[in-house]
Amino acid sequence: MNPLNHVAIIMDGNGRWGLKYKNSRNAGHKAGLNTVEKIIKETIKNKIKYLTLFAFSTENWKRPKKEINYLFTLLENFLTNRINDLHKQNIKLKILGSKKFSPKLNKLLYFSEKKTSKNDKLQINLAINYGSKSELIDAFKKIKKNQSTITEKNLSKNLQTKNIPDPDILIRTGNTKRLSNFLLWQIAYAEIFFEKKLWPAFSEKDYNKIIKEYQNIKRNFGKI
Repeated sequence: MNPLNHVAIIMDGNGRWGLKYKNSRNAGHKAGLNTVEKIIKETIKNKIKYLTLFAFSTENWKRPKKEINYLFTLLENFLTNRINDLHKQNIKLKILGSKKFSPKLNKLLYFSEKKTSKNDKLQINLAINYGSKSELIDAFKKIKKNQSTITEKNLSKNLQTKNIPDPDILIRTGNTKRLSNFLLWQIAYAEIFFEKKLWPAFSEKDYNKIIKEYQNIKRNFGKI
């Protein structure tokens, strides 16, 4: 049985689910939060130590401003109302991406990270305003600035995910088969699962089915 330490998820399909069932993309984003809560609980049940959620990419700024504002309001409300509960559950929150938001949200993100920094039951890496290409360029710049040798080890040490094991599993919901500039370096050997269901419809049963399938995969890492 394969050990499972880190699951990464591209939570795709919120807007499409909202339009289909509620005639509103924003309603889909709100419904997607319920799925996040369920998956966090199931991750803890499965004793998985790291969960990375792709919430907002560097390319998502191209969306309508009204939708972007709603997404960040949802995030603000979630952190305001739930960070104490996450802390009580011994969950650590880490932000991946560039914190270029409103002063209010930046302050809330900083507070949430600091408050939960010593927790160790589960680490949730929330990728917002994140793009893997930008992350890699920044890492190379740091290596150059430090006059270090370019090696795999040095590059990994200069990524935002330093000290975090690479994902064992990447899940993308929403019936879209692409990586969308997400953890491109880190998922080199992840097992990738493309799920047809839209994120708000993704269930604990679906999640556990993927985990079970992963545990039975023969992982060679280049060997026979």
